[in-house]
Amino acid sequence: MSRSFRRQALTMVSLLDKANRTLKVSLTAKHMNIEGIQQLLSDCQETAITIGSELEMLYGEGTESVLKLEEYCESLYQMTLVVKNPEKRREILRDLTGQVKQIRRLISDQVPDRLEIVFLPYKAAMWDSLESVWMAAAADENCDTYVVPIPYYDRNPDGTFGRYHYEGDELPDYVPVTHYENYDIQKRWPDIVYIHNPYDQYNYVTSIDPRFYSCELKKRVEKLVYIPYYSTSGGMSEAQATCSAYYQADYIVIQAEKYRKFFDPALPKEKLLPFGSPKFDRIIRICSNPPEPPEEWKEKLEGKKVYFFNTSLNGMLGDTKSFLKKMEYVFSCFRDREDVCLLWRPHPLFESSLDSMRADFRPAYDLLKNYFMKYNLGIYDETPDIANTIALCDAYIGDSATSVTSLFGIAGKPLFILDNNINTIPAEDDWKGKAIPGFSITGDNDWMIAQGNKLYYSPSGDYKYRYFCDLSDYAYGNYYFQVITIGEKHYVCPANARDIAVVCGGKVKKRIVLEQCIEQTGAFTGAFGYGKYLFLIPNNYPAVVRYDTETDEICYFAQHLDIFAQMVNGEKKIGGSCFYEGCLYLASPVDDQFWLIHVETGEEQLIRAGAGHSCGCMGIIPDGTDLWLLPYHGNVITRWNPGSGEIRDYSDYPDQLACAHIVHGYECMEIPFSAPAFCGDYVYFPPQWANMFIRLNKVTGEMTEWKPPFELPDEKRNGYYPSWAKAYFFRASGNYGENEYLLFSVFDRKLFLINMATEEYKEIPVEFDIQELEEHEPGFKENSEWLQYACEENAFNTLTDFLDGSITGNAFDKAEQIQAFGKIAANNDGTCGEKIHQYVCRHM
Repeated sequence: MSRSFRRQALTMVSLLDKANRTLKVSLTAKHMNIEGIQQLLSDCQETAITIGSELEMLYGEGTESVLKLEEYCESLYQMTLVVKNPEKRREILRDLTGQVKQIRRLISDQVPDRLEIVFLPYKAAMWDSLESVWMAAAADENCDTYVVPIPYYDRNPDGTFGRYHYEGDELPDYVPVTHYENYDIQKRWPDIVYIHNPYDQYNYVTSIDPRFYSCELKKRVEKLVYIPYYSTSGGMSEAQATCSAYYQADYIVIQAEKYRKFFDPALPKEKLLPFGSPKFDRIIRICSNPPEPPEEWKEKLEGKKVYFFNTSLNGMLGDTKSFLKKMEYVFSCFRDREDVCLLWRPHPLFESSLDSMRADFRPAYDLLKNYFMKYNLGIYDETPDIANTIALCDAYIGDSATSVTSLFGIAGKPLFILDNNINTIPAEDDWKGKAIPGFSITGDNDWMIAQGNKLYYSPSGDYKYRYFCDLSDYAYGNYYFQVITIGEKHYVCPANARDIAVVCGGKVKKRIVLEQCIEQTGAFTGAFGYGKYLFLIPNNYPAVVRYDTETDEICYFAQHLDIFAQMVNGEKKIGGSCFYEGCLYLASPVDDQFWLIHVETGEEQLIRAGAGHSCGCMGIIPDGTDLWLLPYHGNVITRWNPGSGEIRDYSDYPDQLACAHIVHGYECMEIPFSAPAFCGDYVYFPPQWANMFIRLNKVTGEMTEWKPPFELPDEKRNGYYPSWAKAYFFRASGNYGENEYLLFSVFDRKLFLINMATEEYKEIPVEFDIQELEEHEPGFKENSEWLQYACEENAFNTLTDFLDGSITGNAFDKAEQIQAFGKIAANNDGTCGEKIHQYVCRHM
């Protein structure tokens, strides 16, 4: 029984003792208050009945303490009958006093002074997030521990409860399980309850039984502790910042001190306990002494290197079609090999998430699963205990955005991060897809950032690039994305970084550190140079940044950020931006609002264009006194003169115009066009997601299809060429004519110089020294803040290369990996569970 109930019961007995003393004084008063005495006796009886009822629920009827409480209640009743008889009431008062003393002694003997601790796992595969805490509690002689697996349900597409699940029989054999129907939290008043489901009713894929939502538990629990079911390799999802159970829990275990900032700032600081992850405790313990594999696995494992293939929810939900093609490719890489074994372990909720959120793809998935089974390609792992599986594996292949990477990282086993777009062996030039990510419309294209965070330079400005320097100690993570040149200095602008790197005199001379906000990807989406100022355009960063390159002053503009960055149907959208008449214009992605920041004064204002439609603006392109507004949604292109207020819409397209999502392929009318070219009375709009170029006559409004004088592909070459658009124009730097533009074909990474008046063109080769690229390929290295150490799949390091052990770049180093992962986990020596148990017990 719990210490909290013992304390409550003894507190109520103390109240009865105090009531006896009050009763004695009241009965001897000169003027007795009969009504007050009757009420006191009634209150005492109610308290005694409450104590007795709780004891009966716990220990059954007829226990000595319950019988003594019944005697006490009878004495109270007798007192009501003789309250005016001094001799009789003195005798009963002595009985009451003696009975309370006996009740105290009996409860003290019957209800032990021990903590009752309950663990409420729901999925057996997530038990590892609780196990080391349970082990510490079970070994504590002052505690009674119970493991009570609770049921959960799949949700139907309409949100109602579907299939029932109970996984109590899937926990390890050494864990004593109590069925949830045999442990009544309402009756037992446990001191401490540990949970690993934070969502309560707000999970749209599954739901635990509502009786175990955190708000219900907290009604009868002294301390409610949430321990994350996941672990992280560096960052955390925004979705984990404000889960329902956080506001009921007394404590939330976090992986390290650095993770405090990922949680809702409204949560009290003392609620967050930076003790590490019990998942790591278990991995360390089991990997140091691997278990015997299941009998049916032994033949497949014998004498082979075993590769753990993780199919995660994030990867599948991000681009389901590509993800399934990737699975097929992985299977093909392993199919005819005798030296390796593929162990495929889908996320525990993979199939239910597929059914709930991507049901159209279930038949294709089933075909792949059947293919894997039919050709006996490896081991399909449905065992509940991922730690045992990891201990039997030699390496990890799969997505980076999953907690499984942290488990392999802590265990010191190599991580090979798959690119879910890649589903072929690379052709000779496929390295260009990553080496040439794209050109900047607003920046200095004599510089290019490639191979993660490496800066390349074209000294002659002829698009022939040579290695210049590393921009970060991390190999990947897309920390920087373009260079803006102001004066003699080159400012390398951050994408995911929190600083601006300044290149001058042949090296990175200094870094301008920005205010450090929550660590998450996609901090900035653009940058501009204007006079002496450098402006950074935010994506997830909470402000527009203005940096004065002469005084080093940094200003942050956030007052109207909600105009420029908005959530639309659960997706974040960022509006277009440009400079016009001394102001930075930032457009709304949903309507015709604009947020203006004056370059010099920093003065802000909001204006409206007055457009007759409100589709939002994803691009703003200045053209003399006009601004051209490219639609976020729909096909209306707007020409706006902010000075005069004159506005004109264009939408008379050829009938054949269509638009499709560039990743998922479905028809839509989203972001159809990208940066255009201007020539005389004509504007040429290249396709971003549209199916054609459009030539617009600014005077007549006529819109016709324009076909470039050279061939452009209709689709990207393959998965080595990630593409966000089809093509775009930008101005060439140097000695070029007014009508000359560069056109970048994103699908095949080709660059063309074209005279828009004559349509004369030439292809400009974009060149890298492939040997130099290979020399600077990271291989296994500290990856990013979000993934401490890994090797990423690309044209230089394919999955087959990894299986063959022929990695380009740094070879795997176990000691380096363990050291790197030590940065993101407190108590990574296997003592996290013990520390959690000791802390919570000490604060009871």
